[in-house]
Amino acid sequence: MKRLVLLILLASAVSFAQQPGAAPASKAKILTRAEFDALVAAPGRVLLIDVRRPTEIAQNGGFPVYLNIQADDLEKHLAEIPKDKPLVMVSNHAHRAGIAADLLESKGFKIAGAIGAQVYESEGGKLIKYPPEKPAANAEK
Repeated sequence: MKRLVLLILLASAVSFAQQPGAAPASKAKILTRAEFDALVAAPGRVLLIDVRRPTEIAQNGGFPVYLNIQADDLEKHLAEIPKDKPLVMVSNHAHRAGIAADLLESKGFKIAGAIGAQVYESEGGKLIKYPPEKPAANAEK
């Protein structure tokens, strides 16, 4: 009976993954905390590109040094991204980061992997919590 239930669950999962409109899996390597920590141990070895919205970074935390280009704007900013350095893409759970990594790899960029900031933190990694930006006091209306 257990085997039958397991087979049904497995078949359901495979069927769901093949449904039209289901998000395709990324080809990017999803980094573990240990793999990520090893990559960033040497300053300047990789460039982190965080594809989250600034409010997500402020709310959930981020890494000390990164380039923030939101996922939807990535193609508009290709010229600003160096092609000579491996990239680590960052999002909350690595889904958007993986999609962004696939896009950049298709454009000739070197991809070291993708990581989810919240996953990193859940594995014991420390994130920096950035305070949200405050509007300028003298801003014209």
